[in-house]
Amino acid sequence: MKKTWVAACVAMACCATTATAEVNINGFASIKAGKASSGDTLYGYTDEIDFKNESLFALQVQSDLGEKLSVTAQIMARGRNDFDAEFEWAFLTYQLTDEWRLNAGRLRTPFYKYSDFRDVGYAYDWLRTPQSVYDLGFNTIEGVSLYHSSNFRNMQSNLQLVFGAYDGEVAVVGTESPAQINNIVGATWELSQDWLSMRLAYLVGDVSIEASSLNPLLQALSNLGLGSVAQSIDFNEDDGSFFGVGLNYDRNDWLMVAEYTHVKVEDSFYANQDSYYLSLGRRFGAFTPYVSYEKDEDDAKPEIYAALPANFPLRPTIATIVNSQWFDNSTWNLGLRYDFHPAAAFKVQFSSAKDKFTNSKDSLMALGVDLVF
Repeated sequence: MKKTWVAACVAMACCATTATAEVNINGFASIKAGKASSGDTLYGYTDEIDFKNESLFALQVQSDLGEKLSVTAQIMARGRNDFDAEFEWAFLTYQLTDEWRLNAGRLRTPFYKYSDFRDVGYAYDWLRTPQSVYDLGFNTIEGVSLYHSSNFRNMQSNLQLVFGAYDGEVAVVGTESPAQINNIVGATWELSQDWLSMRLAYLVGDVSIEASSLNPLLQALSNLGLGSVAQSIDFNEDDGSFFGVGLNYDRNDWLMVAEYTHVKVEDSFYANQDSYYLSLGRRFGAFTPYVSYEKDEDDAKPEIYAALPANFPLRPTIATIVNSQWFDNSTWNLGLRYDFHPAAAFKVQFSSAKDKFTNSKDSLMALGVDLVF
């Protein structure tokens, strides 16, 4: 399905070119470097200076096919992937009315306030989006999205309805595993007025993950007549849900952004995740210093193994897997954005993270340039 949507959009773009339709090409890039304080990885960095981890280049092609139909594709090359270019998203757009718009293809999943342009570093002040919130594991779906823009009680209202599926990989027990999330249905609603905006998001889907490292354990439990315990561990069309709320304040050069998210997957060992961040900044001409605080608290599910006898041979293995989901991490960020060019910004950010369970601390210094063209 993924390749079909991309191929369809590319084909439409080619047809548009031969028909001399208007084609617009835009791009953005980030050139960044960073170094962590220890050998432990923080946001993909180690204690060696790395210029590839968060660097990227992207092109976005948009073609108006006429009669309210257009096609958009974005090609991304990330440094962490040796700058191998691939389609990040590709979709068709049909303007139903002045207020209603329909997109179909590979779309950015609208989890967060900055979902649509989280890779466009120039669009926000931080050096990176707050990872305690913006790190769910997948960013796109194949499906359709319906947008409605209007005025609501003197406020601008933007409603988005989405339906689709995800077919790719997610990390399970430290290993990338094939995953399918079917029947993704959700809605987001953002209200804005002058210097204040608020956003709500809610999505659900059926989560299935082929975690091969768990197969021996699951098979052993089934053979021992403990199929219910196996079902409480694995991911097999389990109900998953995402809830998010955001607030943005921008007035008299003072900036405040905050988001909170809650993620859970029923009947699996996946922890219930509560994450949030609060960011404050102040513009001084071309300079914008900021400070932010992030929190990621994941509650494991010890009830999965609590009823098993203490001497049950597989109990320690199950406990290890389940308890690996405990996570309580907090991060302070201090940074500065300098708009030295109308289309480019220099940024520097220091991050200090602390893991409550291991009592470990890591810090990261990173800098770079975000630009659009």
